[in-house]
Amino acid sequence: MSLNNRLPWNTAWITGAGRGIGAELTRLLCSHGVTVYGSARTTEQLHQLQQELSNTTGKLIPVPLDIRDPDAVQQLFIEWDRQNFMPDLVVLNAGSHDPFSAYEFSAQRCKDLLDINLQGTINCLDPVLYRYLHRSEYGPDYGPDYGPDYGPEDKSESGSERQPETLKAVSLNPVAKRTLTGTRQIAVVSSSAGYRGLPTAAAYGAGKAALINLCESLRLDLQGSGVKLQLINPGFVRTPLTDKNEFSMPALMEPDEAARRIVKGLLSDRFEIVFPRRFVYLLKLFRLLPYNVYFWLIGKATGASKDE
Repeated sequence: MSLNNRLPWNTAWITGAGRGIGAELTRLLCSHGVTVYGSARTTEQLHQLQQELSNTTGKLIPVPLDIRDPDAVQQLFIEWDRQNFMPDLVVLNAGSHDPFSAYEFSAQRCKDLLDINLQGTINCLDPVLYRYLHRSEYGPDYGPDYGPDYGPEDKSESGSERQPETLKAVSLNPVAKRTLTGTRQIAVVSSSAGYRGLPTAAAYGAGKAALINLCESLRLDLQGSGVKLQLINPGFVRTPLTDKNEFSMPALMEPDEAARRIVKGLLSDRFEIVFPRRFVYLLKLFRLLPYNVYFWLIGKATGASKDE
């Protein structure tokens, strides 16, 4: 897939931008002139990516953030409010994976995973939806050429890395943003693992299934609001997270191709963006199977079945 035309977003906010799909999506958007505010828990990956993309037509502005901390997320948006800024596109991509079987089941491990994959996404959706739906309540418009730039001041006086809750807009970036009357688009990255249960994915799949249901419900609520909400359900993509899987992953896709599929989907009117299509639609069909057939097929395919 080639993207020859200018993309419709001037600015985007991507969580989980430091690696994997988030980093590839950041690369792709920046290469097409989008200013990306990239969030991750660590600054090192973001700054390395920023240097890599310094010669692109777009720009990456690192915004370190732990999405598990709702106060830190709210503080980021308060700073953006002071600049009358909201990104045109929001991609809530941050997530983690901790595969474990029933023999290793742990309430704490479940909580740790759900705090990122589910509650962390909800923490981000809260201020985004509020501002997208109450846009008329904001102050004067600063026009299409302004937005916050967090600049090089990423250390405290002691020299330690600045924590997300202390983020401060230090200047106005003259290339950054479309106005508050611009695009309002949200994409939530879930997973096809949320369709039905998979081995070693009790916590991971539960969180992804919850995100799917959450987005379906919000999509119904948002009809006629002018806010475009989309759900991204990838199959297997080669990332540091899927590298943890100990079973064979069919139709494994490279992250740069996944990013291209995501952008193509974002430019469409589809609610659900899936890839690779043949594999994901096969998983969709599996939802229709009775449990005994489904458990047998998945057990054979993943090596999880045991002779009884």
